[in-house]
Amino acid sequence: MAMIDNNDKSLVEKKISSKKIFDGVLLHVLSDEVELPNGHKSVREWIKHPGASSVIPLLPDNQIILVRQFRYAVGQVTLEVPAGKLDAADEDPLLCAERELSEETGYTAGKIWKLTTIATTVGFSNEYIHLYAATDLTAGKKHPDDDEFINVVKVPLTAALEMVETGKIIDAKSIISILLLAKQIFHSEEKLKS
Repeated sequence: MAMIDNNDKSLVEKKISSKKIFDGVLLHVLSDEVELPNGHKSVREWIKHPGASSVIPLLPDNQIILVRQFRYAVGQVTLEVPAGKLDAADEDPLLCAERELSEETGYTAGKIWKLTTIATTVGFSNEYIHLYAATDLTAGKKHPDDDEFINVVKVPLTAALEMVETGKIIDAKSIISILLLAKQIFHSEEKLKS
């Protein structure tokens, strides 16, 4: 198996200049001129994003709590883990995950842990999402943002896995969270049996 070298300097592109194309509420589009490793020049258009956190809440009966909402960009209602953007560049991603869990579902967590961090679309965005899981949940009243319309759904983890496999859950952060949590839960159960 070949070693993966994420620090291979022979592949690095150097920024020559940067121009703002669009400065929105959430997204900022830039066009950078870069020098390629072979000395030639090219243009890289990319989206600057503040980053985000998500959390997959797990109930004692191995049901997870998801949110159903309409996503304008894909033109459909999706089933997702609760998530939201970081409010500031220096915001602790864990605090963001806890906030989004409370806002979107009304639940608070007694235990929360990090699953991983993903770069969502490395070809054109610098967005990272920090993925968490939560247990020891206490129900409360959800309080989403004024422009969020969300339904809370409880789904058995095994059913969520099937929805990932059949394409009923299409959101990348949710797919990764479901797969990683299932691996942790079912791997732990297998260890207990042996």
